[in-house]
Amino acid sequence: MAPAACQCASHLRPLSPVGASVHRTRRIVRAPARLQRPRSLHQGMRRRCTVVRPNALLSSLFGKRTNDRNEQRLYKQSEMKRFGDLEVSPMGLGTWSWGNQFLWGYDEAMDPELQQVFNLAVSKGVNLFDTADSYGTGRLNGKSEQLLGRCIAEYPGSRDVADGVLVATKFAAYPWRLLPSTIVAACKGSLRRLGAEQIAIGQLHWSASNYAPLQELALVNGLADCYQQGLIRAAGVSNYGPRELRKVHAKLAARGVPLASAQVQFSLLSWGREQEEAQQACDELGIGLIAYSPLALGLLTGKYSMDNLPKGPRGQLFRQLLPEIDPVLVTLREVATQRKKTMSQVAINWCMAKGAVPIPGAKDVAQATENLGALGWRLTAGEVASLDEVSRTIKRGMVQNIFQTR
Repeated sequence: MAPAACQCASHLRPLSPVGASVHRTRRIVRAPARLQRPRSLHQGMRRRCTVVRPNALLSSLFGKRTNDRNEQRLYKQSEMKRFGDLEVSPMGLGTWSWGNQFLWGYDEAMDPELQQVFNLAVSKGVNLFDTADSYGTGRLNGKSEQLLGRCIAEYPGSRDVADGVLVATKFAAYPWRLLPSTIVAACKGSLRRLGAEQIAIGQLHWSASNYAPLQELALVNGLADCYQQGLIRAAGVSNYGPRELRKVHAKLAARGVPLASAQVQFSLLSWGREQEEAQQACDELGIGLIAYSPLALGLLTGKYSMDNLPKGPRGQLFRQLLPEIDPVLVTLREVATQRKKTMSQVAINWCMAKGAVPIPGAKDVAQATENLGALGWRLTAGEVASLDEVSRTIKRGMVQNIFQTR
C-alpha cells in the first residue's frame, strides 16, 4: 500500500501508542473483577443486560462537531451498512497481518504503531474490525485477536466509542472441530483473547462441505449454538460461494438464527461470475457483503513493479501477475489522477460502490491514513463502469482462496 497520505486525509494524526497510560493498563489488567470496566466488543454493549442503541450512540459521538479527542467520522450516517441489527461503517479494517510473520513480516516491535493504527481508524468512524482465531503464525497463533483486544482496552479516546467497536472474528474449520461444542469452545477462546463478553459477528472461516459434509453440519450447528448462548450477537460466514451461502442461510434459519454477513475475496482482480453471484445471493437474502483483500495483497496500490517486488511469497506471485494486470493498473491510475486520489483509495472505493464493505489491512499509520482517504466520496457510475470493463478483460486474475466454495 502506497505510504503517501491523500490530500483529503492529510490532517489525520495518530493518537497515543500502546502503554501511553500506565494507570489505565494497571486498572484494566490488575483491578479486581468487580471493579473492572466491562469490555464487550459489540456495538453499544456495556453489560449483557444493557444495550445502548447504535443509532443514538453513533449520531451523538460521530456527528459533525469535532470533540476534544478529535473523534469525527469521515462519512455520512446514510452510508452505514446494516448487518442484521448491527450498523457497520462503509469500510472496515482487516487484521490478517497482525501477528503474521510469514506473509506480512510481523514483529512485536510493531505493536505500538498498530495501536496508533487502531486509534486513528476508530476516531474517524471505522467500527468494523475483522480478525480470526487462526491469524498469527506459529507461536503467535491467535495474536491478532489478542492485539485487537488490547487496542480496544487501550484506546485513549472516549470509552463509549471504544465500546462501539464491532469485532468480527472467524472460527477455522480445523479437522478436529467435528462437533458443535468445538465451535462453542473456539468462540470462548476468542472471547478470552479479545477480553470480551460477546463478539459482534462470529463467522465460520470456510466451509467444509466440499470435503467433509458431516463436519460442515457440525460447524453450522456450533455457530447457531454460539448465537443462542449469547456468545455472538450476529452470525456470519467467509469463503462461501452462492450455492453454499443459500444452504447455510437455510440451515441457520431452521435454528432461528439470521445470517448477517458473508465475506468473499472481492477486488478489481477478483471480480467475476462467482463474486457477482455471491453478491446477488446476499442481496436476495438480506445478507451484508464484506470484501476481503480489496487491494489484492497490495497489487492494486501501484507500489510494486517488476523492478520493485515485495519479499517472500507475495513477490513470487506478483512477478507472475504484474504483466497480465497492467491494463487494470493503467486505468486505475488514470481514474486516481483525475480524482486526485491514490490508486488504493480508488480500488477501495470501487468495492464500496459495488455495495460491499471492504476491509483493507494496515500495518502502519501511513497505510491507515491512505485507506481512510477512500471514505467520504464516491466514484461516478462512469468511472465504475470503466473499471468494471477493464477488470473483465483480465484472463488470469488474483489467485482465489483454496477454501472458497461454489
